[in-house]
Amino acid sequence: MPRVYKNYIGGKWVEAKSGRTFESCNPARTDEIIGVFQRSSAEDVDAAVRAAQAAFPAWSATPAPLRADIILQTGLLLEKHKDELAELETREMGKVLEEGRGDVQEGIDMAKYIAGEGRRMFGETVPSELRSKFAMLIRQPIGVCGLITPWNFPVAIPTWKLFPALVAGNTVLFKPAEDTPAAASRLVELFEQAGLPGGILNLVTGYGPEAGAPIVEDDRVKMLSFTGSSEVGREIAATAGRSLKKVMLELGGKNAQIVMPDANLDLALEGALWGAFGTTGQRCTATSRIILHTDIAGEFTRRFVDMARDLKVGYGIEPGVQVGPLINGDQLERVERYVEIGKQEGAGIVLGGNRLTGGEYDRGYFFAPTVFTGVTKDMRIAQEEIFGPVVAVMPVSCFDEAIEVANSTMYGLSSAIYTQDVNLSFRAIEALQAGITYVNAPTIGAEIQLPFGGWKATGNGHREAGTSAMKEFTEIKSVYVDYSGKLQRAQIDVETHAT
Repeated sequence: MPRVYKNYIGGKWVEAKSGRTFESCNPARTDEIIGVFQRSSAEDVDAAVRAAQAAFPAWSATPAPLRADIILQTGLLLEKHKDELAELETREMGKVLEEGRGDVQEGIDMAKYIAGEGRRMFGETVPSELRSKFAMLIRQPIGVCGLITPWNFPVAIPTWKLFPALVAGNTVLFKPAEDTPAAASRLVELFEQAGLPGGILNLVTGYGPEAGAPIVEDDRVKMLSFTGSSEVGREIAATAGRSLKKVMLELGGKNAQIVMPDANLDLALEGALWGAFGTTGQRCTATSRIILHTDIAGEFTRRFVDMARDLKVGYGIEPGVQVGPLINGDQLERVERYVEIGKQEGAGIVLGGNRLTGGEYDRGYFFAPTVFTGVTKDMRIAQEEIFGPVVAVMPVSCFDEAIEVANSTMYGLSSAIYTQDVNLSFRAIEALQAGITYVNAPTIGAEIQLPFGGWKATGNGHREAGTSAMKEFTEIKSVYVDYSGKLQRAQIDVETHAT
C-alpha cells in the first residue's frame, strides 16, 4: 500500500478536515503511486493560517542568527539525504537522477547562503540634515507568508522561498504543486528534524482552486510568493490587489539563444541541447528559441538535429537516460497541441513531433525531442510558452535582427548569446530584454547568489535568491533618533551653511 501523507499544521501531522485525499503517481511509470495526500480546502488553510499567526510573535522576536541556524541545520540535513531526495524527485517529477541531485544541491546552496544573512540583514544608515539626529533603515518581518510552488523544481524553488522568509522572521503557509507533494513533505520533515518549532512552517497539499485560492484570498496572509504560469499569476495579482498585500510572481518564459557566426559552434551546440531538452524542456528558463545567423544556420541546424536524435529518452532513474517524461497527461496533450499549431502555421518539423509509444513508453508521458525550422517571430510556437521538449530554430541576417527577434515576445526571463566578439557581447547584455543574460552559456543554470526573475510578463518586478531574497521577505522601516533634547523641524530648521 502507498504511504498516506498528512498536512503539517501547528507542528502536527494532520488529515484534511474533509477526509478527502488524492494520489500522486510516477510520470514515467504511471502505475506506480508515490503516495496518497491530503486534499486540502479552505478549512485546512484557515487552520494553517491561525497556527502561523499564533507562532509569529515568538518567531519574529527570535534573534535572526538563531533563526538562521535552523535553516543551516536544514541545509545540512538536505546534504545528508541528497541521494534519497534526488531519487524521490525522479520518481515523482520525472527529471533524470543527475538533475534531481542538482535540484537538491540548489537547496543546500541556498541554505548555506541564506543562513549567513541571519547575521547581516542589511539596512542603511544615512546622515541626517539636522544636528544630533541619527537616521537609519531597518528590516522587519512581514507576517504570515503564503508560498505556492511549482512541480518542476520540487526542492530548489521551495527553498528559494522558505529559507529567506523564515530567516527574516516570517511564519509560512506552504502549498506545493499537486504533482510533487512528496518532495515537499520530505522537506518539511527535515525542517522538523532540524528543530523548527511548530506553527512557523505549515504545509497544506491539494489543488489550486481548493487549497491555493483560499491562501490568496485570506487577508491574514500578508504576502504571497508564487511561481507558475503567467495566466495564474495575473489572477493572483488581481485578487491580492484588492487587499493590497505584497505579491511576488515568477512566471513564464520564452527564452532565446543567439548564435553568431564567430561563435564556438561546438560549445553553442552543447548549450542549445542542454538548454532545450534539460528537464524535458520543463523549465521557465528553457531554451525554446534558437536564433541563428544565416552564415552558420545550416551547419548548426544539421548538427543540432543529429545530436538531439541521439538523446536517450526514458525513465530518469535508469543509467544513461538524458530526457525523462513530461509531468502528466495534461502536459503531454498541451505539447501535442502546440506541435499541431506549429504545423498549421507552416513551420517544418525536422525531428520528433510525436509522443513516444511502445514498450516502456506506454507506461509514462513521453514525448520525442522536437525541432521546428522555418519559424518566424509572429508564429504562436515562437511566442507562447510550450513547456516541453520543443525548440524553434529561427534564422536571422544580422545581430540587430537577432536582438529584435529575441525581444519580440511578451516574456523576458532568460537569454543567451554565443560569440567571441566582446563588443557584441556587451551590446547584447544592454539590448536583451530579460532578467538574466548569459554569454557563451545556455539559458538555464542560474546560481543562487544572484537575483532570479524576469521582465515583462515573466513577473511583477520582484526577484528571488541572491541579494534580493531578504529584501522581498521584509518590510523596511525608516527610523529617526533625535538626541538633541529639543524640537527640531525637518526642512524648516535646516541650516543653509555650516557654522
